Amino acid sequence: MVERRDKINYYLDIAQTVAERGTCLRRHYGAILVKNDEIISTGYNGAPRSRKNCIDLGHCLREKMHIPSGERYELCRSVHAEANCIISASRRDMLGATLYLACKNPATGELIPGSDSCSMCKRLIINAGIKEIVIRDTETDYRIIPVARWISNDDSLFEDEFCGCNESQK
Repeated sequence: MVERRDKINYYLDIAQTVAERGTCLRRHYGAILVKNDEIISTGYNGAPRSRKNCIDLGHCLREKMHIPSGERYELCRSVHAEANCIISASRRDMLGATLYLACKNPATGELIPGSDSCSMCKRLIINAGIKEIVIRDTETDYRIIPVARWISNDDSLFEDEFCGCNESQK
């Protein structure tokens, strides 16, 4: 008898498939927003509508400038997967929803364990009223992060950027 995939990994599988649409040369993120067992919206990282993507240009400005991962996002052409997911959903549908997130290396296609939302996306997630975020680390392992933790630890949004930590290291 075939074992049925658990619901969390089912949604993470979908987020991972959404990540395949990513157009960033550094990372392919995929996000889906789920409420009451219904997919509300999806998002992947890519340039704003009608703008050229890094894959179309054949280069990444942040890479050309040797900017380390996790820094200087204002120079990135892409709208992040979480932001695109939030933009595509209505506020009433996001309240209390769960955001599922997966990140792949575009060069290898492998999952990137320890991935996390940047501080700007964390602020969007908080404001959208999303309850929790589930982040895939491996094909079966994931982390569940209650958004309330980001709210109660008010300085946490900035600590992540400056300490080089990810959520799994805390």
